[in-house]
Amino acid sequence: MTPAQFLGRVKRGETPAVCLFLGQDGYNRKRCRDAVTRASAVTPESFDAGETSLAAIIDDARAMSLFASERLMFVTGAEAAVPKASRSVAAEEDDEGGPSSGSVDGSVVEAYVKNPTPGVTLIFEASRFDLEGEDKTKSDRVRKFYGAITDTVEFRRFNTDEARMELDRLAKALNVRLDAEAAQTLVEALGADMGRIAVELEKLALYGKPVTADDLALLVPDARQSTIFALVNALGRRDRARALEALDALVREGEYLPLALTFLATQFRTALVVKEANLRGPQQIQSHFQRVGVQIWGSRAEQVWATASKFSTPQLERGLKVIFEADRDLRSARPDDRTVMESFVVKLCA
Repeated sequence: MTPAQFLGRVKRGETPAVCLFLGQDGYNRKRCRDAVTRASAVTPESFDAGETSLAAIIDDARAMSLFASERLMFVTGAEAAVPKASRSVAAEEDDEGGPSSGSVDGSVVEAYVKNPTPGVTLIFEASRFDLEGEDKTKSDRVRKFYGAITDTVEFRRFNTDEARMELDRLAKALNVRLDAEAAQTLVEALGADMGRIAVELEKLALYGKPVTADDLALLVPDARQSTIFALVNALGRRDRARALEALDALVREGEYLPLALTFLATQFRTALVVKEANLRGPQQIQSHFQRVGVQIWGSRAEQVWATASKFSTPQLERGLKVIFEADRDLRSARPDDRTVMESFVVKLCA
């Protein structure tokens, strides 16, 4: 189930007796944790599956408390209980029963799920592996090991559009006023990481005034990526002086230069699509991408249109080549980041 579905069940008083939290997104996992804690009205107990066997944890869950009729138990590091991949484990995984059928801990969990202790809410948290990409095989193994648990909440990472919508919701709740460009900049600058976005919104709530994209570099000093968009926007306008100023800030702060190039490459590729589709203006850009199933916000469409207007198709193609070369040089043995990036800015703004 999704975090929203789980939160709905908790709100209706239908919290599962046994549940598996699976995935790396910490923002929604914290929301679900907090919701269960508030609903249970008891102090949660925490166990670490890396230090305590599942058999011991289940035994504890079976024990009735002398002081409370309800208990809330969180088991962190649940993936630590999954047997390491081996020939015998692989053979078990090929069987219908999965690894749990041959694992003492797995069978104990299965037996408990069939007959959970009344008044006890037991939540296993496996947050080490992502649900997609290279970690998918590992997360699937965890899911299979805990296959007896029918209520699994998947904590997938936010994409840009989902993060933007959640930012708007959270900003409204916190009474933070961001203009469209600032909101989109914050989402993209922080890589759609809602945990970090939520922290920055809480800080911005103290500002008390509307926040613009230009304010972010001053108001969110820890979000260094906000300077990246100053660089991206300056390069999009072919403003060499402003681009070099933004570059100077990035070089002094360090560590985000490859990310700036990634954002810029995306900007150029999108602008190329605009050129090839012969789009005219931000509204046409929005409509075009929505028709192909890609949501693009107004402020983002304006940024892309500005880049497409400043660069011709050959210049965009050359720009992507220059970006590739700079990215390659940044990742190889090099004498000086500043030299590489200044050369990049000069070539792109020529």
